[in-house]
Amino acid sequence: MAKIISTKLENLLFWSRWLLSPLYLGLVVVLVLVIVRFGQDFYKLLMNMAGGDTHAFTIDLLALLDLVLLANLILIVIFAGYENFVSRIDAAHESVDRPHWMGTIDFSGLKIKLIGSLVAISVIELLKDFIHLGEEPDAKVGEGVIWRIVIHLTFVVSGVLFAVMDVIGDRHKSEAKDLKKDGTLKGKPGAKR
Repeated sequence: MAKIISTKLENLLFWSRWLLSPLYLGLVVVLVLVIVRFGQDFYKLLMNMAGGDTHAFTIDLLALLDLVLLANLILIVIFAGYENFVSRIDAAHESVDRPHWMGTIDFSGLKIKLIGSLVAISVIELLKDFIHLGEEPDAKVGEGVIWRIVIHLTFVVSGVLFAVMDVIGDRHKSEAKDLKKDGTLKGKPGAKR
């Protein structure tokens, strides 16, 4: 009886991963909204280019880059998250134009890609602030800019720490793989860890 209950509970837990599917579909809708916003900002960029306002053109261009990075981030989360936590995307594995990283990013790699994207987005936001500051010679750095710098540095430090943790984890896995059951290293007679 306990075995039957255990099996049913495990099946329920295993199939509960499909509850994440609506979240990934929601991100697809968000991606469509990002495309709409990109179109609006692209139109604004064209108008500023026609008006000859170089600073406004640069700010609008940075806004477009920001949206592209955000869209990339959403796509990475959709693909890697779905494949890591829900199910393999068979349609992508049969496709020739499948992204090379798809199916190879584990949770650790996903964290690194996410933090890298966040750092890139943060840099663009800081660049926009610095361009605004450059427009006015008497402008002072406000509290908002200082907080964005602090947040950016926090992202950078977090990214470095994630990378260091991954290197340590990979080294530990590699050493564990090379270790024989008797505690000696494979390929090195008598060598102990």
